[in-house]
Amino acid sequence: MKKTFPLHVEGKHPDRLLDATKHEIRKYMKRERNRALPEGVDFWDFDCRFGATEQDAVVAHSAELIGLVDAIAKEGGKQFYIEILAKHGVRKPRDPAAGSTIANFLEE
Repeated sequence: MKKTFPLHVEGKHPDRLLDATKHEIRKYMKRERNRALPEGVDFWDFDCRFGATEQDAVVAHSAELIGLVDAIAKEGGKQFYIEILAKHGVRKPRDPAAGSTIANFLEE
């Protein structure tokens, strides 16, 4: 999704418009996560960019997007640009020496 969302539209309450845009973002991410995974892929990950305009957009983590939308609305921004692109995610195996295990806990 690459889209510029307006935050002020004539005839619509700004708070309801803000809620609708956040709902659309969450709905898109949920729909992408529910797609079938290709072979060898563990989960869907996202490359995200956020900014007041497309030229000002910077890389952002997907968990920060709603907070960034709220921040730009509090600043009184007229619009914001968001880009969310799904990509394949593969989990890294845990290093047994780095993490605590039950055996380490029982030894203490």
